[in-house]
Amino acid sequence: MISNGIEDEDKWLAEGIAGIQHNAFYLHRALDSDNLREALKYAALLLSELRTSKLSPHKYYELYMRAFDELRRLEVFFKDEDRHGCPVVDLYELVQHAGNILPRLYLLCTVGSVYIKSKEAPAKDVLKDLVEMCRSVQHPIRGLFLRSYLAQISRDKLPDIGSEYEGDGDTVMDAVEFVLQNFTEMNKLWVRMQHQGPLREKDKLEKERNELRDLVGKNLHVLSQIEGIDLELYRDTVLPRVLEQIVNCKDELAQYYLMDCIIQVFPDEYHLQTLEILLGACPQLQPTVDLKTVLSQLMERLSNYASSSPELLPEFLQVEAFSKLSNAIGKVIEAQVDMPIVGVITLYVSLLTFTLRVHPDRLDYVDQVLGSCVKKLSGIPKLEDSKATKQVVALLSAPLDKYDDIVTALTLSNYPRVMDHLDAGTNKIMAMVIIKSIMKNKTFVSTSDKVEVLFELIKGLIKDLEGISTDELDEEDFHEEQNSVACLMHMLYNDDPDEMLKIICTVWKHITAGGQKRLSFTVPPLVFSALKLVRRLQGQDGDVAGEEVPATPKKIFQLLNQIIESLTVVPSPELALRLYLQCAEAANDCELEPVAYEFFTQAFVLYEEEVADSKAQVTAIHLIIGTLQRMNIFGVENRDTLTHKATGYSAKLLKKPDQCRAVYACSHLFWVDEPDGVKDGERALLCLKRSLRIANAAQQMANVTRGSSGPVTLFVEILNKYLYFFEKGNPQITGSVIQGLVELIKTEMQSDSTTANHASDAFFTSTLRYIHFQKQKDGPMGEKYGSIKL
Repeated sequence: MISNGIEDEDKWLAEGIAGIQHNAFYLHRALDSDNLREALKYAALLLSELRTSKLSPHKYYELYMRAFDELRRLEVFFKDEDRHGCPVVDLYELVQHAGNILPRLYLLCTVGSVYIKSKEAPAKDVLKDLVEMCRSVQHPIRGLFLRSYLAQISRDKLPDIGSEYEGDGDTVMDAVEFVLQNFTEMNKLWVRMQHQGPLREKDKLEKERNELRDLVGKNLHVLSQIEGIDLELYRDTVLPRVLEQIVNCKDELAQYYLMDCIIQVFPDEYHLQTLEILLGACPQLQPTVDLKTVLSQLMERLSNYASSSPELLPEFLQVEAFSKLSNAIGKVIEAQVDMPIVGVITLYVSLLTFTLRVHPDRLDYVDQVLGSCVKKLSGIPKLEDSKATKQVVALLSAPLDKYDDIVTALTLSNYPRVMDHLDAGTNKIMAMVIIKSIMKNKTFVSTSDKVEVLFELIKGLIKDLEGISTDELDEEDFHEEQNSVACLMHMLYNDDPDEMLKIICTVWKHITAGGQKRLSFTVPPLVFSALKLVRRLQGQDGDVAGEEVPATPKKIFQLLNQIIESLTVVPSPELALRLYLQCAEAANDCELEPVAYEFFTQAFVLYEEEVADSKAQVTAIHLIIGTLQRMNIFGVENRDTLTHKATGYSAKLLKKPDQCRAVYACSHLFWVDEPDGVKDGERALLCLKRSLRIANAAQQMANVTRGSSGPVTLFVEILNKYLYFFEKGNPQITGSVIQGLVELIKTEMQSDSTTANHASDAFFTSTLRYIHFQKQKDGPMGEKYGSIKL
């Protein structure tokens, strides 16, 4: 059926064009022979083709343009009185004898254009006559195109300021009156179109009306081009008359389009000065009109106008633009009770954008907009509409983008209240946006109160929200979120130690509510923040009793002990052990021996009871040895206890090579190359001898199990340790001891049971080369190495 209708239209259009072309042929002949009577006859026949009511606006436009081209040619003929010999006044009367009303009016408008140009009659009289007579055509499509033709031919003949048609009683008001009258009549025709067909064709009629809207809007464009319309005339006459027509037409399509036209075609300065009048019409429009788009465009234009020049800001304050827009939005939302929540939020996003661009210094305005949004959202538990959610994210992101400073956003009391209305997933997205803003702008949050507000904003990342648990999350996303929180903790800083301690306590309070799974991500950065504070307070001490005691290292270490202890429930013993060792090192720097000893005790307890994996044990024991080696606070008894434990655990590792390496590492615990370091050469040598025995046992075990004893790498590593202590002046390690070890390695390498290994061979060769290099040196080092015979 649809395809048949299109085919019929094409056929009717083709017939109409054929009729125009046929009559145009005779019209041209009449014009060429200067025959007025014949020209009028064929012009009327040609224009009769426009009387059809079978075509859609799109097809009718094609037909109209064919006729329009011919009318332009006819107008040129009418202008030249020498060719047709008829005065323009008589011609104006003559064309009114055409048989049909539509051709008669097209001809009358064409002659009227010539009549105004001749100045034989006042322009306002001719224009008034034409606009009144066009009322005779009440068919919507035919009437709209006729009046569009009238607007087209008259736009350069209006009695405007500076126009050649001004004067002799013709004023700007006459031009305004003509355009407004033509606009009013066209709008009535356009609105009436919706009642022209059966209900089942409503969509088709809407489509056709949309195609014709520019014909009506063109009048407003013509009005905006009239030079004589100043602010006073616009405010007192033009805008009220246009708005009256828009409100009274009670048509959704017309009201939306024409409001949009007003905003687009008239100057921003006029909008600012007539804001109250323009906004006053909005609540009177039909409830279904898309006012959110109209008002958003108005606010965008005003924002651009404000940012074009700083001098304009007093004008915005003078007319109270913000309060007028805010009140208007409130009234529109009340009037349009069925407006979806996404529309409401979109309006507030536009108002907030306007506020941030025009009044960036007025945080009370920003908070007021957010507060208004909270009121509208208060009846809704959680947003489920994805478009509405997206708009809330835009609302919350706007202050962050504008101020580049989360601290500003933290002062807005309604900011977290808006976030509460987001669903769990979007809450987390917004939390990530906040963290990224802080990291990008390197913003430090410097008080515990602000940290409290910040962590309330990002609570979606630091604890499970209703309806979502960590078990349901994608592992990769969860890691990314928690790493972001960890990065954020390094941006919480205050130079005042007491305030910094409050910040650390506030963060600790929040992350304890985050569940076990998050602790392994959030505890380490918090521990390191506290350790930074400890380093700043190094050398201070004090009684830790009471709540209001200033921050001291002891007090912080007590808190650190609690924080790290929380990792035992995760469980994450390896991480806890590393953190205990970091704290022990900090306690050493603060010269707090009992505290350092306690942290080492905790590390050893974890090692004994929790670290079961053999690889993890190897890593842990090396960390313990390395940290213990740097400690200089311990007395003889405490140090002996700890080194004894470390060497004991080293010898108990599962694999012989691991035992060997851990035991020779323990040798550094007995010889520390610092002025006041431990220098127990005998015990260092004992460790090296013990590691040699373990290496030998490893070789024999390999020989029994594989039939070959494996590479000599362990022996070469031990040789390098001997060389280190030899150079550092350990009296127990002599050239002859090193020489004996070199001989042992050579013997092992030549043994049939030893597996050839290029890496260990190269390692041994490099070591020998180093010994030769040292022997050739002048001075004490050369002499020392001279005792080694290779």
